[in-house]
Amino acid sequence: MTASDPRSSLISLLKGVLHFNRDVFPEKEEMFKNLASSQSPSTLFIACADSRVSPGLITQQEPGNLFIVRNVGNIVPAYGDMLGGVSSAVEYAVVGLKVSHIIVCGHSDCGAMTALMNPDPGALSKMPTVQTWLRNAEAARAVAKTMCAEDAGPAAVRSLAEQNVLLQLAHLRTHPSVAAALARKEIILLGWFYDIGTGEVQVLDEQQRHTISIEEAIAHLEDTPQAAA
Repeated sequence: MTASDPRSSLISLLKGVLHFNRDVFPEKEEMFKNLASSQSPSTLFIACADSRVSPGLITQQEPGNLFIVRNVGNIVPAYGDMLGGVSSAVEYAVVGLKVSHIIVCGHSDCGAMTALMNPDPGALSKMPTVQTWLRNAEAARAVAKTMCAEDAGPAAVRSLAEQNVLLQLAHLRTHPSVAAALARKEIILLGWFYDIGTGEVQVLDEQQRHTISIEEAIAHLEDTPQAAA
């Protein structure tokens, strides 16, 4: 069987579960016992569904610390536009779990952003749901197109991915639960960009609309620990 054979892939997944049950779980059994009946994550992490993006691995967080929402393009529809899974997850995280941070994380080589920047009508016509979903990032496309002029390469896609993160942060602020938590200074919103090839994560400065390093972001937060975005 080849590596791409569905049966082989499934066997690999099942063997992974066996390894978890036999080797990984026993080492962290006490942690899982504590998590068995409740959760109190500090962060709502909104990421792309891309298989190469692993929020727990990137942030080095144990289970129970991140409440994760994943979808095509790390999109958060503005409140009222598409009330559904994303909106309910945001509301539950903020009101029910009382998370203190929301992170929207875009990434390099994002298929959703590539499709948005250079739409292929033939391909998208076969995925009408995806086509409709990506309309929630259309404003970011307009900004990125203006900034990148005629460039349609990787730099343009990255610019769009960054502008999309900023747009989704703006969409988050339209959600009543988030707006109220921000007014009470109980929550911080952050945008990230993750480069898959280098492993580098940068934080998007909403005021200046450019990226800063993780070190700069830490220094800023340490200087203003009570500030909410």
